[in-house]
Amino acid sequence: MPRLSWVGKVGQEFLKFLRCLEAEFPGPVTLHLILDNYGTHGHEQVRRWLAKHPRFVLHFIPTSSSWLNLVERWFAELSQKAVRRGVFHSVQDLEAAIHAFTVAWNANPAPFMWTASVEKILEKIARCQRRLEQIQPGCTKTKGKFK
Repeated sequence: MPRLSWVGKVGQEFLKFLRCLEAEFPGPVTLHLILDNYGTHGHEQVRRWLAKHPRFVLHFIPTSSSWLNLVERWFAELSQKAVRRGVFHSVQDLEAAIHAFTVAWNANPAPFMWTASVEKILEKIARCQRRLEQIQPGCTKTKGKFK
């Protein structure tokens, strides 16, 4: 029986995304992609494409991890301190602002630290549950066989 080569809509979109990156960033520059653990990245057609394009280096975040939140936090810093409320008359102006921020950040780098204690996290969950119960009573109660 012949093997099917259909990747599916999401897989095709991922291949389209990779080809777009290849066209947008030509040359020998290594491209590091941070991805979730979604199965599309492991499809045979995607693996074959990546084998032919070794400059694409995939980094997968751990399942259910908060690591991506730290990456998003850095981009929030960039947005708040370099982009938001800025006036950019061209893409080059925006790129210059981002570059200046990155240079300043890298001059004195500091890692983001996960500083919330278990107690603080549990307090926040309890606060959220109380608020949800005000909005829709009973919505946070365990239902079914896990009572």
